Amino acid sequence: MSLRSGLTLTALTMAALIAGCAAPGTTPMAANTAAAPVPPQIPLRDFFRNIDRGYYRVSGDGRTLGFMQPALGDDGKTKRLNIFVQPLDGSRPVGEPRQLTRESARDISNYFWKGGDTLLYTKDFGGDENFHVVAVDAASGKITDLTPFENVRAAVLDDLPQDPQHVLVQHNQRDKRAFDVYRVNVKTGAQTLVAQNPGNIIGWQTDHTGAVRMGVASDGVNNTLLYRATEAEPFKPLLTTDFRTQVNPQFFDAANAKFYAISNRGRDKAALVLIDPAKPDAEELIYAHPKVDLDGAAWSRVRQTLALAAYNVDKPGRHYFDAETRRMFERLEKQLPGNSLILQSATLAEDKYVVAAFNDRTQGARYLYDAKADTLALLGEISPWLKTEQMAAMQPIRYTARDGLEIPGYLTLPLGRPAKNLPCVVNPHGGPWARDGWGFNPEVQFLANRGYCVLQMNFRGSTGFGRAFWEASFKQWGLAMQDDITDGVQWLIQQGIADPKRIAIYGASYGGYATLSGVTKTPDLYAAAVNYVGVSNLFTFMNTIPPYWEPFRQQMYQMVGNPEDAADKARMTATSPALNADKIKTPLLVAQGARDPRVNKAESDQIVAALRARGVDVEYIVKDNEGHGFANEENRFEFYGAMERFLAKHLKP
Repeated sequence: MSLRSGLTLTALTMAALIAGCAAPGTTPMAANTAAAPVPPQIPLRDFFRNIDRGYYRVSGDGRTLGFMQPALGDDGKTKRLNIFVQPLDGSRPVGEPRQLTRESARDISNYFWKGGDTLLYTKDFGGDENFHVVAVDAASGKITDLTPFENVRAAVLDDLPQDPQHVLVQHNQRDKRAFDVYRVNVKTGAQTLVAQNPGNIIGWQTDHTGAVRMGVASDGVNNTLLYRATEAEPFKPLLTTDFRTQVNPQFFDAANAKFYAISNRGRDKAALVLIDPAKPDAEELIYAHPKVDLDGAAWSRVRQTLALAAYNVDKPGRHYFDAETRRMFERLEKQLPGNSLILQSATLAEDKYVVAAFNDRTQGARYLYDAKADTLALLGEISPWLKTEQMAAMQPIRYTARDGLEIPGYLTLPLGRPAKNLPCVVNPHGGPWARDGWGFNPEVQFLANRGYCVLQMNFRGSTGFGRAFWEASFKQWGLAMQDDITDGVQWLIQQGIADPKRIAIYGASYGGYATLSGVTKTPDLYAAAVNYVGVSNLFTFMNTIPPYWEPFRQQMYQMVGNPEDAADKARMTATSPALNADKIKTPLLVAQGARDPRVNKAESDQIVAALRARGVDVEYIVKDNEGHGFANEENRFEFYGAMERFLAKHLKP
């Protein structure tokens, strides 16, 4: 599950924002016709194995390359994704790589450089999401846990590029429900309190000097943006909205006086605005997309200017404000035609970048780009064992829900097979306040390779499509949201694409709830169902949310339902699959992480016990060392192997 709050504060550097924005690629539709040859059956592990080498990051001074690859951890027997470094001669790696980390329990999921001599990454324990921030000295390999506290969740708030010794870290050691901000020395771990949370602040925002200048106070429904001109002054209320209204600060202007924000005040689609704290209600409109919300904006720290805004219609796109940013992407697109591009890392001088080039049929390759010389150096391909010509195209589609609402989505058809009477897998996304997007998806490609068509839909409530589309999901779990999924299935059948007797539903998190809801509400529609870490009982789910979600409880009551309200209680009872298990007859596969903090293991236990008591076919996979989804390679192999056998048995592709 994810949780969308009305005011979410994020500090976005130029490199970080551009990493979330891809240029439109060209979907190779011709390759997806029945005239294309049927590809060979590709081994399951090729879709879900760890990469041989990837996650390239260039150091702040441009002298060293970081990357990750599977390597033995400190137990001497288990290979996990660990961090390596290698010197750079210009844009060319030289010398032998050195292994810096030796994690053996779990892969490192991501990391970044702090200047030119330190790397930072986060780690949790068995998927409990109580992340520690860990520093690694690139020269000595010394590891320093910057937040060595039990059952505490920590994250980097600001990497303070102007301060080589410190970062700002927020964590909830003092109060599990609230995050304080500390200035932490990356060499020693010494920390100094910068901002103490009174208990109601759900987000912090810094300026370009790293000063904590804004916070968001919430009573669970109404959010107040707090502001101060300097850290020596107290916070004062600047503006108040309810959680439905988004005012999401991005960064300050060059003078650290006004600030840019993504706002939907007075409009349906969230736009980029500039706000003067002296006149907070007089937003200056900078850019709005006519069809979708903006995802964010990027700032060039070197040129001290607004660089771009990011959005996503059917495919991600950008609007440029800065001529240099536009020129750089135009040059990259000329050298890497037909690909979506992401800048994954940058030097402090913004003169060298790690560029990811990919599309819907390949994870592509990674390059080191010298912006001054306009040269690309290949760092490596990500999954060369998966051949582009054997992958299927992801097609943006639209269909109309029963109440007239247009539902956007994506359809992937298996290669070499006529788009008629196919076995299909319907795949609703998690969140639910998130969205599916265009790009390479190993689950989808795996299913297409096995002969299934795959339908992904952005049902009402999916983010990015405006406020009205989002609000249409409130208190509609198992109701209109589920109808949107059912209507997508009917659209597939009406198009002649799906064999109505061979349709499965598979989803994770909220998608797992939608899977269970689907086989409860429409028991004759699906031949098989796969629930991956999904909610089964809305009452127990609401009672087991993590403590750091507690400030959002009242908001959740308005969006999902209040168990203490009579009308909500009746609706939640009717739409909790575990309380209506007598209606389920579809064969079911369930997978769950025992340490999941978002969807407690009891959610899966309930539905499995209820169905097994009735003799319904249920296969149940539980992993004691996993949380909200399986991170460890061996567990992924087991889950997807079970899914492959399960779908083949019931859909007979």
